[in-house]
Amino acid sequence: MANSRRDFIKKTTLASTALSIPSYGFTILKKPKLESEIIGHGDFKYRVHKEWGNLNPNSTPIKNCHEMVLDSKGRLIMITDETKNNIIIYDKSGKVIKTWGHEYKSGHGLTLFNEGEDDVLFICDPNGGKVIKTTVEGKILLELPNPKNIGVYSEKMRYKPTETAIAPNGDIYVSDGYGSDWILQFNKDGEFIRKFGGKGHLDEQLNNAHGVTIDDRDPNNITLLCTSRMHNSFKRFTLDGEYISTIYLPGAYVCRPVIDGENIYSGVCWSRMKYLERTPNSGFVTILDKNDKVVSNPGGAKPKYKGGELQLMLQNNTLFNHCHDVCVDEDKNLYICQWNANKSYPIKLERV
Repeated sequence: MANSRRDFIKKTTLASTALSIPSYGFTILKKPKLESEIIGHGDFKYRVHKEWGNLNPNSTPIKNCHEMVLDSKGRLIMITDETKNNIIIYDKSGKVIKTWGHEYKSGHGLTLFNEGEDDVLFICDPNGGKVIKTTVEGKILLELPNPKNIGVYSEKMRYKPTETAIAPNGDIYVSDGYGSDWILQFNKDGEFIRKFGGKGHLDEQLNNAHGVTIDDRDPNNITLLCTSRMHNSFKRFTLDGEYISTIYLPGAYVCRPVIDGENIYSGVCWSRMKYLERTPNSGFVTILDKNDKVVSNPGGAKPKYKGGELQLMLQNNTLFNHCHDVCVDEDKNLYICQWNANKSYPIKLERV
């Protein structure tokens, strides 16, 4: 009788589990085998270390792991929106070196810039409408003006900056990704120069200008890559704000572009899965080569081109929820920060 009851419970559990798995129609979702599973494609394959960044949530809690950068000392610096420790500094083994910051309630963007012999950080706090330059130890060096206070925005316009990029001459570009979708350009002293982009569907306009970065892969032609996440694309501009071209990434709601060597890396927060709509918990990572062609999608389906056109990209592995950022170390390992992922810590992808 006991065995029969156990068999009945087991069968019922399996049946209910099967019914709860969503059918997207486009791909088969596979449960990852952590620590041994290899994900990715071509020359960009990785071993998953899901517990690499796990910490004690009682002493070092997080809400969302928004972004991470690698400093000149080889330390991994991450920003969260948890005011008990906005900044968490890891070593390569995943051990915490230091934490600081209690004032960034919506800590989101984190950019590192080498200023002479010193690393500096640029922090974006969208809900606070702030962009702040600090030392890596947290000392505030500069706060950019709110565009409403200098006549650049009207009082009714929203300003919620999400990311910064720093040009070789020190100019600061701010993406107002959760606000009015302008890219704001300031000089190194925080003086306003211009704005470009703005919300819309023209080539030179943006929709959810979530990220921005300096593309210096060609030192003779340095440009600016701006995220237009709702357009599933990166848009390229001159450093003076003139539109150049679009990198269309169908199905991928990309976050900020990260340049390392010849490649562009990005977290994909959502993909277009069920009914071709933005689907929760459908993130992956995408990697582009020097020609801006997708060569690998760790956690996603293998990229396919037909007639030179990139086809719809989708998640094919339930490892990730919503990938928000990618950090690349000297050994080309990746560290993946996630938003809305049940307060999970960063995942390491070891290059193989």
